[in-house]
Amino acid sequence: MAVSELYTKYARVWIPDPEEVWKSAELLKDYKQGDKVIQLRLEEGKELEYCLDPKTKELPPLRNPDILVGENDLTALSYLHEPAVLHNLKVRFIDSKLIYTYCGIVLVAINPYEQLPIYGEDIINAYSGQNMGDMDPHIFAVAEEAYKQMARDERNQSIIVSGESGAGKTVSAKYAMRYFATVSGSASEANVEEKVLASNPIMESIGNAKTTRNDNSSRFGKYIEIGFDKRYRIIGANMRTYLLEKSRVVFQAEEERNYHIFYQLCASAALPEFKTLRLGNANYFHYTKQGGSPVIDGIDDAKEMVHTRQACTLLGINDSYQMGIFRILAGILHLGNVGFTSRDADSCTIPHKHEPLTIFCDLMGVEYQEMCHWLCHRKLATAAETYIKPISKLQAINARDALCKHIYAKLFNWIVDHVNKALHSAIKQHSFIGVLDIYGFETFEINSFEQFCINYANEKLQQQFNMHVFKLEQEEYMKEQIPWTLIDFYDNQPCINLIEAKLGILDLLDEECKMPKGSDDSWAQKLYNTHLKKCALFEKPRMSNKAFIIQHFADKVEYQCEGFLEKNKDTVYEEQIKVLKSSKFKMLSELFQDEEKALSPTSATPSGRTLLSRTAVKPAKAKPGQASKEHKKTVGHQFRNSLHLLMETLNATTPHYVRCIKPNDFKFPFTFDEKRAVQQLRACGVLETIRISAAGFPSRWTYQEFFSRYRVLMKQKDVLSDRKQTCKNLLEKLILNKDKYQFGKTKIFFRAGQVAYLEKIRADKLRVACIRIQKTIRGWLMRKKYLRMRKAAIAIQRYVRGYQARCYAKFLRRTRAAIIIQKFQRMYVVRKRYHLMRAATIVLQSLLRGYIARNKYQRMLREHKAIIIQKHVRGWLARVCYHRSLKAIVYLQCCYRRMMAKRELKKLKIEARSVERYKKLNIGMENKIMQLQRKVDEQNKDYKSLLEKLTNLETTYNTETEKLRNDVERLRMSEEEAKNATNRVNTLQEEITKLRKELHQTQSEKKTIEEWADKYKQETEQLVSELKEQNTLLKKEKEELNRRIHDQAKEMTETMEKKLVEETKQLELDLNDERLRYQNLLNEFSRLEERYEDLKDEVNLMVSIPKPGHKRTDSTHSSNESEYTFSSEITETEDLPLRMEEPSEKKAPLDMSLFLKLQKRVTELEQEKQSLQDELDRKEEQALRTKTREEEEERPPMRGAELEYESLKRQELESENKKLKNELNELQKALLEKSSPEVTAPGAPAYRVLLDQLTSVSEELEVRKEEVLILRSQLVSQKEAIQPKNTMTDSTILLEDVQKMKDKGEIAQAYIGLKETNRQSLQDYHMLNEDGELWLVYEGLKQTNRLLESQLQSQKKSHDNELEALRGEIQSLKEENNRQQQLLAQNLQLPPEARIEASLQHEITRLTNENLFYEELYADDPMKYQSYRISLYKRMIDLMEQLEKQDKTVRKLKKQLKVFAKKIGELEVGQMENISPGQIIDEPIRPVNIPRKEKDFQGMLEYKKDDEPKLVKNLILDLKPRGVAVNLIPGLPAYILFMCVRHADYLNDDQKVRSLLTSTINGIKKVLKKRGDDFETVSFWLSNTCRFLHCLKQYSGEEGFMKHNTPRQNEHCLTNFDLAEYRQVLSDLAIQIYQQLVRVLENILQPMIVSGMLEHETIQGVSGVKPPGLRKRTSSIADEGTYTLDSIIRQLNTFHYVMCQHGMDPELIKQVVKQTFYITGAVTLNNLLLRKDMCSWSKGMQIRYNVSQLEEWLRDKNLMNSGAKETLEPLIQAAQLLQVKKKTDEDAEAICSMCNALTTAQIVKVLNLYTPVNEFEERVSISFIRTIQMRLRDRKDSPQLLMDAKHIFPVTFPFNPSSLALETIQIPASLGLAFISRV
Repeated sequence: MAVSELYTKYARVWIPDPEEVWKSAELLKDYKQGDKVIQLRLEEGKELEYCLDPKTKELPPLRNPDILVGENDLTALSYLHEPAVLHNLKVRFIDSKLIYTYCGIVLVAINPYEQLPIYGEDIINAYSGQNMGDMDPHIFAVAEEAYKQMARDERNQSIIVSGESGAGKTVSAKYAMRYFATVSGSASEANVEEKVLASNPIMESIGNAKTTRNDNSSRFGKYIEIGFDKRYRIIGANMRTYLLEKSRVVFQAEEERNYHIFYQLCASAALPEFKTLRLGNANYFHYTKQGGSPVIDGIDDAKEMVHTRQACTLLGINDSYQMGIFRILAGILHLGNVGFTSRDADSCTIPHKHEPLTIFCDLMGVEYQEMCHWLCHRKLATAAETYIKPISKLQAINARDALCKHIYAKLFNWIVDHVNKALHSAIKQHSFIGVLDIYGFETFEINSFEQFCINYANEKLQQQFNMHVFKLEQEEYMKEQIPWTLIDFYDNQPCINLIEAKLGILDLLDEECKMPKGSDDSWAQKLYNTHLKKCALFEKPRMSNKAFIIQHFADKVEYQCEGFLEKNKDTVYEEQIKVLKSSKFKMLSELFQDEEKALSPTSATPSGRTLLSRTAVKPAKAKPGQASKEHKKTVGHQFRNSLHLLMETLNATTPHYVRCIKPNDFKFPFTFDEKRAVQQLRACGVLETIRISAAGFPSRWTYQEFFSRYRVLMKQKDVLSDRKQTCKNLLEKLILNKDKYQFGKTKIFFRAGQVAYLEKIRADKLRVACIRIQKTIRGWLMRKKYLRMRKAAIAIQRYVRGYQARCYAKFLRRTRAAIIIQKFQRMYVVRKRYHLMRAATIVLQSLLRGYIARNKYQRMLREHKAIIIQKHVRGWLARVCYHRSLKAIVYLQCCYRRMMAKRELKKLKIEARSVERYKKLNIGMENKIMQLQRKVDEQNKDYKSLLEKLTNLETTYNTETEKLRNDVERLRMSEEEAKNATNRVNTLQEEITKLRKELHQTQSEKKTIEEWADKYKQETEQLVSELKEQNTLLKKEKEELNRRIHDQAKEMTETMEKKLVEETKQLELDLNDERLRYQNLLNEFSRLEERYEDLKDEVNLMVSIPKPGHKRTDSTHSSNESEYTFSSEITETEDLPLRMEEPSEKKAPLDMSLFLKLQKRVTELEQEKQSLQDELDRKEEQALRTKTREEEEERPPMRGAELEYESLKRQELESENKKLKNELNELQKALLEKSSPEVTAPGAPAYRVLLDQLTSVSEELEVRKEEVLILRSQLVSQKEAIQPKNTMTDSTILLEDVQKMKDKGEIAQAYIGLKETNRQSLQDYHMLNEDGELWLVYEGLKQTNRLLESQLQSQKKSHDNELEALRGEIQSLKEENNRQQQLLAQNLQLPPEARIEASLQHEITRLTNENLFYEELYADDPMKYQSYRISLYKRMIDLMEQLEKQDKTVRKLKKQLKVFAKKIGELEVGQMENISPGQIIDEPIRPVNIPRKEKDFQGMLEYKKDDEPKLVKNLILDLKPRGVAVNLIPGLPAYILFMCVRHADYLNDDQKVRSLLTSTINGIKKVLKKRGDDFETVSFWLSNTCRFLHCLKQYSGEEGFMKHNTPRQNEHCLTNFDLAEYRQVLSDLAIQIYQQLVRVLENILQPMIVSGMLEHETIQGVSGVKPPGLRKRTSSIADEGTYTLDSIIRQLNTFHYVMCQHGMDPELIKQVVKQTFYITGAVTLNNLLLRKDMCSWSKGMQIRYNVSQLEEWLRDKNLMNSGAKETLEPLIQAAQLLQVKKKTDEDAEAICSMCNALTTAQIVKVLNLYTPVNEFEERVSISFIRTIQMRLRDRKDSPQLLMDAKHIFPVTFPFNPSSLALETIQIPASLGLAFISRV
């Protein structure tokens, strides 16, 4: 189809416009071949006639369809031309706020002049690993593409960033470097990526300045090579700089500034260290005040100075060098203030002792006289002699400025070299990515040498760019096997030849510089003679003989020849340089000592830029002539050479292009100036790329994409199984001209405009289909409306007829009601008359009956009072008699009991001595007795506190009694008032009689009043009716008020409930945050631990590299290490001191910071090992000393024990006597204070009784103390018999264990076990977590737990003490009962001898506990305590007798057993003798199933200590999860390990428990480190770790965990050890495994999510594929290699099946699923927010369908209550946002209320990205987006755009007890655990 056929009516075109560059217009009629004028209508409605060019007859460019406007890639446009590119960039920049756009291989970046939130680390993570076409355009996408190609193709890369000043080149380069630093990281601990980024502030301060176009303009070009190692991690960088604008040092234009560093120095002049520089305000110095704008808005130069110094320090420039730099810079400023006075026309002088020059000489360390002389003179050398000639004032000023520029250039070069040294790496560079930040094409009103060099560099870069684009285009055609036709493109080689070829502009310029009398005019004439009219690109201006014009690729530029020669020569007086070289200032002499070696020219001219490079030439000392020759090398020559080197570097790399565009000259944010944009697009080569693309086949589709897009144009019969043939058949029908398209191998290539034609046909077809659909739907709607109206009419008729019938029925009812009302009214009148008569009669009767009843009541009252008085008198007499007899009986009882107590005391003393032998047998009880004594002391303290509370209660009781007494008195007063009232009643009765008389009188008057009453009644009835009406109104008001009050109360309760819910939610969030912080710290800790292990392995590998020559091997080194042997940290670190000696000899390149850290760690571990060894040696020496002392002493060994016994006894007696004396004194005082003097007198009976009780108690205490002291002495003498209760944190036990260990290996193993498990020790935390964050967080959590526990305990104590005591007694009885049952069950399983001993031991401990308990209970009642002691001793004697009886029975039973065994043996021998040998052989033996008696197992597994490594290896390291999960019960390894722990606990072997748990934890860590990327392995060990943790809780013996246990399971509880701390360690390990599981899930799902949730068309045909650009996205059509939603669901099924198969807790599975869905939703939403092509209505429908499928999966798995669905809420709302209407204010309100899970930034981003796929959709208007922003401005949410896809919810492990009985577990032979046995 011809392009002219597209110019039909309503087609839109672009026409040129002087203001807007291009304007849109619409054709009013079809264009016909040969028309000279086109009728157009502009967008504002104006009509015009557009005349075609009569020569070319070129039609105006067509406008692209609206659905293509705003595309990410300009090459995706159907019409590729300048107006389409400009319009697309403007729409993206203004409407969508998108600053990046692809143009083929070029990224166009428009400076927004505003900070955008699109450069955060979350955005970097989103772009990391993505294909370049799969995400929206971004500088990070270019950086990722370069990084990926470097790793994939093993080829160096370059990113070329260009643009004019202010376009954002430096910022773009900075972001690219930040991306590399973040994604790759550094290969060492030296933080190279930070140093690379830190070079930016330094280079900006010394190389950037404010210009009229840019506040931070780079005044030099730089190429930074970022080096990578083989693992593609940053190892270093190198920087090359080009064309520093030195002229800015001495001159600045209006509104411009010098380099930033000068203003930073002036702003920091007040600092103490800068006092010697003698600086001041920037307006004081000539070099900083010329521009008149010393301050930049929003920039604090003092703060920037701090950043610059910090960056210098980070890059290794120490403070002395920094001060040297500042001295030189201050010297330049002071030298600029040096003034000259003219003596005559050819000479000048400097004033005497000129202050600026004096300061300069002091700072530079040079002689004042020499500097003053050579500033005003110069030396001329001829062949014969040398002359010193004075110079004029102007020449002196120029020489001074040239010297300043030269010094600054040298300093700049020195700083660049030092930065490169700091960024240099000793590691070999494997590859690099270069970032070129270079100036763009420049053209000003006056263009000089600098612009010439810049434009020359851009010509070279443009040539390289064109060749690269042409090469890529050719490769694409060759790849697709398309016939290659030569594409004509602009080749700027003639322009480059004009500049750099032989007899070119630079060559002629260098030649003129060598001429003695060369000038700019003569050079211009040579240019005219050589190139004018010979080269089409060279022209001469009409009005000038000192200028020339070059036709560059971007534009024509006129250059002024004035100053070219001077800038090219770059002259500096040699004498001034010599003065500076002789300086005493070392750093200044360093700058000039290699003067001839520097590649860059030694100076600059007043207005020139110079090249800085790294290439060195020969030194100047060889020959004087050679030095002068090198010195005369021109700037142009140097720049040409360096440019050739740059081009060679770029050609050796794969280039990536970033073109920065400046949208306006006023730095307004998001303002687009079309004229300026077009100029830059033409200059930067973007339009050339478009032209090359448009010349061939710019539109390219894959066959599948073309089929998906244009399937609507085919009929069903046209669709073949071969997609390629189907597309060919369709195109042959639609496009008749076959030259308009080509069929490639995988793609279809279209000429420009053909896709627009296809889109037009498709839109027409869809429009016809839409009309048909609309017609059908409208007919259906009208039919529905008619049926609805008919139905409504019938309903109205029915209701009207019903209304009429109801009216008639109402009339009938009213008639009947009137008759009934009349009947009842008449009846009411008669009944009322009757009631009045009856009421009068009743009143008379009541008065009479009341009088009779009152008389009867008075009589009965008097009789009752008399009886009460008699009763009280008789009771008092009986009580007096009873108290007398009771007192006498009590006294007799006390006397008799005292006598019996004394007798009983004597018996007890005798019995106490007989029990001493029994106590010697139970020496181990002493420790428990001491603990119980401590408890007694603590309870005594509690008792005192209770006494204080009791006294307080007594005081309160007294106050209450006083109140009650007052109440009694008040009641008495009221009783008296009642008596007075009775008297009044009598008087009132008398008055009643009088009133009756008066009543008769009034009855006569009543008749007269009744008449008046009737009248009054009528009036009152009227009044009542009115009041009733008012009352009804008031009732209504009251009801209204009540309703309001009720509503308000309801609202208040609702608000209170809401607040309560919010507060609880907030508390839950805080708890989750704390939990998340703790788990993040655990994750960080595990990462650091792994990092430490890796670094240690690397160091060991580095150290273990064999040194050439003979090397002695350490005798302790073992080479028999297997892959599964887990060496602890101590064993590894023991070898480090020996290995660390080798690197010092090798002098291998090693990172010193890493080496020092490791060396410090080694020394710490050595100190710990040495301290343990010293402790062991000290203990061994003490043991040897005591042993030798015992052998040498001839005295019996018990002598020392006796002395210790005596000393202990004396101390105890003294303390006891003091206590008893104090108690006696307190009792005496209490008796004297509280009782009367008669009772407390010394001779009184009560006093004697108390004294007797005190003496008996003191005697009893002495007996007990003697017993305790005897036991203590025996404990002192026999230390080996002590076995205290073991806990895992007891330090004394640890010391004893250390004493028992034999070699260093055991000590190391024990230390590692402690360090792995005992995480709470401060030392270990500081070792493992150097910054202390983990320790601080854990301590904070412990403090909060303690605070909560203390509050809970205080609330519990506030309850009734008596109720608590009763409950405590009941609980103690229950525990005692359970203990007895457990003991009985355990004793039944033991052999008889051990059973008796165990029962006796338990009985003794029980009696001791009861003894202490009752001692506390009866502390206030010594008599009861004494009787209890007697009963206790009796029971002990009975037990001893029982023991003797049981021993006798055991002996008898043993004898009987032997007799029975002999009899059985004889019987068996007799039976065998009766059977003949033949019978035994011949008769067939029938197999008999002999039932084995089931052994009663205890649920324990026994293994030897030596088999522990084998157990860990077989059960953990070598175990295959798949086989265990399929064949065995879930959690079997956890059960086996716990049963082993149970046996170690049963043996009371703390070392075995500790070793087994430590080995288990380390083994699990090693398995996960080795196979941590296998989901089955991680899931398996997460399940088993949780099960092991639950077993430790379930069988810990704590009540909270024993609720669901069976009695048998309670018997299996741990008895000796408290493993609470190991539970915490296992919980931390489970958290780490869970986080690793989440990472494995994420790695598996990550490649599936975007493809399955976004790109794949789950509902076929809903979304059409838009025309793709050059950077094609991943196809949304499901090929074989792509993932679909079914892939995700299958993977989820796999995850769920594996977790269920491994027996993972259901709650934990819910948490894993919730985390998985969160990752899915976050990744999908983040990708949606970064992909413009995905933000459409049809894609929203696809997402909602995909989410519904995930919800269906949750329902199938019964996981809807897991919280997973809620994590998808942001994605659901984003999909709804894509589908809802987006036009009116109501729509905006609905969006704001609907999208509560999305942030404001996300909502606005989705609306900005919303793109119509078809012409029937509309874009979101800017006004609507602003309305949304206004409505959401008060919402407080995160400004972050993307969701944190790496966020992991805090995990919890709810206690899940197992119902599996341990004794029923069978160990399969496949596990290889034959060495362990069931117990």
